[in-house]
Amino acid sequence: MIYRKKNTIAKMLKWSSTILLWILITGCQTMKPIHTVETVDLNRFMGDWYVIASIPTFIEKKAFNAVESYRLEEDGTIATTFRFNNGSLDGPLKEYHPRGFIRDNESNALWGMQFIWPVKADYRVMYLSEDYTRTVIGRNKRDYVWIMARTPVIADTDYKTLVDLIADQGYDISKIRRVPQRHLYSGGQRP
Repeated sequence: MIYRKKNTIAKMLKWSSTILLWILITGCQTMKPIHTVETVDLNRFMGDWYVIASIPTFIEKKAFNAVESYRLEEDGTIATTFRFNNGSLDGPLKEYHPRGFIRDNESNALWGMQFIWPVKADYRVMYLSEDYTRTVIGRNKRDYVWIMARTPVIADTDYKTLVDLIADQGYDISKIRRVPQRHLYSGGQRP
C-alpha cells in the first residue's frame, strides 16, 4: 500500500514537472514582432474609422456600429474616441476615450494606447492602404486586431485580403468577429 502511494506520487511529480517545463518553454518563445507600415501621415490618418471586424477586447465583444475617431493634439498625442452600440444595432451607446502616444516618430506606425494611466498598450499600424481608406491595427501579442475603413462596408475581396494579411502575421483568424454596421446618419451624429 505504501509502495503504491509512493509510486503514484512519483508519477504525479514527474507529470507535473513535465507540464511545468513545457509551459515554461512554450511561454518563453517569442514570435517576431508584428510588421508595421513604413510610414503613417498622421494628418491623413486622423478622423473616423469604422471597425469592420476585430478580434475584440472584452469591452467590444458585443459591439455594433463601432467607430474609432482620432484627433491629433498640439502636444503630439492622439485624442481617441471609440463609440459603439452595445449588444445590438440599437443597443445602448458606449463611448471610451483612450489616448494614443507615438512611440516611433520616424514611421508613426507604432503607438502606445492608454486606456488607464500609466499603461500604454501596444498598437501597431500593420496595414494602411495608399489612399488611407483601409487599415489594420495589430499587437505583438496577437491577442487583438482591428480591420477598419473609412466606410461602414468594404468589398468582400478586400476583406479577405486583409484577413489573409492578419493570418500571415500569426493570428488565429477563427477569432475574428465581423462588426455589424448600420450608419444611416449624416453629419456629426454618431450611433
